Amino acid sequence: MGNNLPKRAVLIGAGMVAHTHVAACADARKVTIHGVQSRNPKRARDLAASAEALIGERVQVYDSIDAVAADPAVDFVIVITPPDARAAIVRPLAAAGKHVLLEKPMGRSGTEAREVVRLCREAGVTLGVVFQHRMRAASCKAAQMVASGDLGALGLVEIAVPWWREQSYYDEPGRGTYARDGGGVLISQAIHTIDLALSLAGPVKAVRAMAATTHFHNMEAEDFVTAGLEFANGAVGSLVASTSSFPGAAESIALHFDAASLRLQSGQLHVYWRDRQSEVFGVAGGTGGGADPMAFTHEWHQSVIEDFADALIEGRTPAITGEDALAAHDLIDAITTSARTGGPTELTI
Repeated sequence: MGNNLPKRAVLIGAGMVAHTHVAACADARKVTIHGVQSRNPKRARDLAASAEALIGERVQVYDSIDAVAADPAVDFVIVITPPDARAAIVRPLAAAGKHVLLEKPMGRSGTEAREVVRLCREAGVTLGVVFQHRMRAASCKAAQMVASGDLGALGLVEIAVPWWREQSYYDEPGRGTYARDGGGVLISQAIHTIDLALSLAGPVKAVRAMAATTHFHNMEAEDFVTAGLEFANGAVGSLVASTSSFPGAAESIALHFDAASLRLQSGQLHVYWRDRQSEVFGVAGGTGGGADPMAFTHEWHQSVIEDFADALIEGRTPAITGEDALAAHDLIDAITTSARTGGPTELTI
């Protein structure tokens, strides 16, 4: 781990977000795209050709996960497949000493996510998770303000993900199913905002929720969720997440403290101080909340990938570890349980 040569990455998976990762890797410091692998050979070849055109270097196409694991030239992998086979993919790679950067979610449930964490920990490899919303400048500023203690006690948290997806999005085989994705809007879309909110507000100790599938979509899992939240620090809050909110709007997190209220939305942080002053940090941008799920910059992914490569070079943990990501999985599991049983669900903190 201790040299400054570029880290050679292999992309595993060639679906919708793969081209975002190609662009992010191409622009990232200390990273080179060494190869791609997909269970769809044509997609793999097409993705490799696209990467080669962008970086001007040969990109290898692997025919199996075992082939990636056996290649000593590979430093780490970026796994961007659906979550239904994460442990099966990670197991041989971790055993071969390949470090792992996972797209969200780590698995279809908290149990599967913990299995991935265990596999990497026991193999002694670094595990990072692509929760790129934490890397926005506005999110980093919010984290600094919360950590300073200058805002006082947190009283109320409001989390909203009013997104829209066309039916054609769910017509892709497996999308929005429990077998492939592990659920609907919670684990596939809202998980990013949930992770960011928990990183700022701290853990939730209890939830009461409901979930539904609106008539706007023909799908197995939920496209609407609402939940009341009790935080361990005494704050209360709400979560509303949907892919049925036409035409779709940016997700938001509002944190109400004694001294000020913070609102994160569209890549910006708005700070409203109780003395009536206000501040704005960051630059507004798309987040993929509308009909085009890829309407966002690759720069946030680039920041995650650069940090992961730096962590390998410097021998430190990455900014967002597998353990960090478990909090979002646990809350999603608790919300799902509460919606199913109709009663409150407590979390183990």
